[in-house]
Amino acid sequence: MANKQHMVQVQTENNENGQNYAIEMRGITKTFGSVVANKGVNLTVKSGEILALLGENGSGKTTLMNMLSGIYKPDEGSIFINGSEVSIDSPEDSKKYGIGMVHQHFKLVDVFSAADNIWMGRENPGFVLKNERHSAIEALASTFGFELDPRKKVYNMSVSEKQTLEIVKVLCYGAKIIILDEPTAVLTVQEIEKLFSVLRRMKEEGHAIIIITHKLNEVMDISDRVAILRKGEYITTVNTSETNEQELTEYMVGRKVDLNIDRPVVETTRPLLEVRDLCINNDEGATAIDNVSFYIRGGEILGVAGIAGCGQKELCEAIAGLRPIKSGQMIHKGDNIVGLSPKQILEKGISMSFVPEDRLGMGLAPSMSIVDNMLLKNYRDCKGPFVDRKSGRADAMQVIKDLEVVTPSADTPVRRLSGGNVQKVLLGREIKAGPNVIVTAYPVRGLDINSSYMIYDILNKQKTDGVGVLFVGEDLDVMMALCDKIMVLCHGKLMGVVHAHKTTKEELGLMMTGALDLKDKYEDKPAGIAKDTRFGEQEAKEA
Repeated sequence: MANKQHMVQVQTENNENGQNYAIEMRGITKTFGSVVANKGVNLTVKSGEILALLGENGSGKTTLMNMLSGIYKPDEGSIFINGSEVSIDSPEDSKKYGIGMVHQHFKLVDVFSAADNIWMGRENPGFVLKNERHSAIEALASTFGFELDPRKKVYNMSVSEKQTLEIVKVLCYGAKIIILDEPTAVLTVQEIEKLFSVLRRMKEEGHAIIIITHKLNEVMDISDRVAILRKGEYITTVNTSETNEQELTEYMVGRKVDLNIDRPVVETTRPLLEVRDLCINNDEGATAIDNVSFYIRGGEILGVAGIAGCGQKELCEAIAGLRPIKSGQMIHKGDNIVGLSPKQILEKGISMSFVPEDRLGMGLAPSMSIVDNMLLKNYRDCKGPFVDRKSGRADAMQVIKDLEVVTPSADTPVRRLSGGNVQKVLLGREIKAGPNVIVTAYPVRGLDINSSYMIYDILNKQKTDGVGVLFVGEDLDVMMALCDKIMVLCHGKLMGVVHAHKTTKEELGLMMTGALDLKDKYEDKPAGIAKDTRFGEQEAKEA
């Protein structure tokens, strides 16, 4: 009876406002044991609008959306679709009410074609796959301006093609409410513009669209309204045209945050590490890095830009001594360190720290505590048969304090921490080792703005201390503000090294897709360069 009265009240409010919301969530609460993920959250989304959902890591954004997509069910509260109260108990219920969610990690079968991935999720796919499914999918995709080959296998698709497939898939199921979780995380500038163009067309067709993102510039560009969560609670919803990035940040974190990324000017040293004509294979034996040369200098952050899968992962692992090198050299003080283990590289005088993109798979031991993960870096240095846990605990407590790691204790397994806190533990451990070279891949991927800026500050501090930083990133705005130079890769090939303050996002995007090649325009010429490097004797004299 109470629910009935609540539904009538909501419908009355909607009618009074002249607005019948596509979605209305009222008083939504969701707990996992003692952890309160959402507490009394209210959210409204109109048909024909794009709503951005903002919040720090752990603020409950994805949990809230998972209750719309049927993955979770709220403990308290009500959900209304087009003014009528509904109960969403499963993804099938969500689909029935016209809700489709495109997750950050795609839910596709790699060995199937695009058409088969779509068709197998239909309510009555039938026993035989009909040929007309290809033309039906092509027609729907073209309606919204998508380019999709229904016959193409998923394992042959780029990231943007997979994302297109996920969106077309939910449209084929009749979704009028689309939820996108971090949709631009691994797209180029040109691909983002294309996606936004399609989303605007979907909005004009009357779709209600919710975007979860941490990129404030994109929020300001694409959304009509912005809803903000903080620590699981609803803060406010504002019209995008009436706000700015600074105000949104303050709503998210509850205090003022300086949104300027520093790029301190440091007198760079000679190259700490010189990479010459490097060739690396991926796990399948294909060429991942093809004849790439560059330098890592002390007191400089060298960015690496490229579409996901263009060889960044293999490059980082090879430099860290974790992946075999097919050919080429890595020179430190005249010695080639190719083929040496991480321990042998350290003995050569390079104290190298590696922060991989796979934080829990490669960077940390998930089931071990923060203390034990700190010890993994230097337990071999202990004198005697016993591990010095006292020093490991001291290091762990220092990292927790300095980086504001949110954890019940230093003995908590790292798998129980949020993504942002896991990254802080990993980065803190690597910096504690006192490196002179840091290789870091996507250090702020999936982190909220507060945690991201803390990471930027840490890297800048290392830079001013004379450390050389190789920064693999995905946000071109951040790379242009943080890095001194940016090296661009396309399909494993070097497209050029440019000064960050002299380039544009458009130029970087063209280089990332192979449409612009500046590799013969060498901007990376250190003083005192050797005669036998790629630059040649004449350029050495000029440098």
